[in-house]
Amino acid sequence: MAIANSPMGPSFESLLASELGRDFGSVHLRYSLLLWVNDGLMAVFFLLVGLEIKRELVSGQLSTPAKAALPIIAALGGVLAPALIYMGFNAGTPTAGGWGIPMATDIAFALAVITMLGKRVPPSLKIFLAALAIADDLMAILVIALFYSSEIHVDYLLYAGGVMGLLLLFNRLQISNVMVYVIPGMLMWYFVHHSGIHATIAGVMTALAIPVKVKKGGSPLEKLEHLLINPVNFLIMPLFALCNTNIAFEEGMAEQLATPLGMGILFGLAVGKPAGITAATWFAVKLNVCSLPENGSWKQLFGVGILAGIGFTMSIFIAMLSFKGAHDLESGAKFSVLVASLLSGVAGALFLAAAGKDRQE
Repeated sequence: MAIANSPMGPSFESLLASELGRDFGSVHLRYSLLLWVNDGLMAVFFLLVGLEIKRELVSGQLSTPAKAALPIIAALGGVLAPALIYMGFNAGTPTAGGWGIPMATDIAFALAVITMLGKRVPPSLKIFLAALAIADDLMAILVIALFYSSEIHVDYLLYAGGVMGLLLLFNRLQISNVMVYVIPGMLMWYFVHHSGIHATIAGVMTALAIPVKVKKGGSPLEKLEHLLINPVNFLIMPLFALCNTNIAFEEGMAEQLATPLGMGILFGLAVGKPAGITAATWFAVKLNVCSLPENGSWKQLFGVGILAGIGFTMSIFIAMLSFKGAHDLESGAKFSVLVASLLSGVAGALFLAAAGKDRQE
């Protein structure tokens, strides 16, 4: 943001818009630097998170139906409540179409904040947030595909499905070489990207196909996880954060917070997320469908819900799709997402730090 609001802002914007790659006949591989970061490198991040989630589903904190159901039910509550709050402010107005903006949790920033809290948050809650954010993002991607995509190309979806089928066959054959999964996964990324659906889902799909264990060769999943952890943490995430905080402050942005658009986004993310996640979880636990994460308390779960109000990248992306061509609305929505995400990040960190201290005492 410092760069975006300095004399270097226009040059940095041009850099992000500059194109990299080349086309090979009908194969289009020339995209802007920003797209390569958000759709390309972030697919690698989602691959790593998908590997972690699968490991937990097979032999960890999410290995029982009750534990696995919890983040999905919580994510559903965290998607519906913000959308309903937004519509409460914007129904019948020109901005009603932006109801999807406060639905998504930014997994990268939310996990970064909870990781900084260290041992004050039990590992089970970190895994819960990761699983919740993945389910949340997949729901947001589905919403984009159904309601915000200008055109879905079924042929490319079928090609991606064919590659996924091939990966599942490799899994069935117990192939241990991780590159046998990664290279077709890159091809699937291309097909998903051209299908009109957000390309990062290809990372999750690839992760789901990689075996946790094989009879000979150890664990392909853990091997790939080990290979990716440092590049993701020390290269991909810093680049992602740098590119996506490129928001220039403009006249009239602050006033947008008091409009139905701004209030819908602000209350949707900062209030709707923790309320929806906590309420859905409470009902699921009371009905004995799920149980709380191991060593976690209701207070800590509410704190995780606050952190889930960090919408940022996906929220800004949906804002651009919602108000394409309406610069004032787009700028106001971006600023509202920024303020709501900042409030949620700070409030969530402070709340979880206090909750963790109380629990230790």
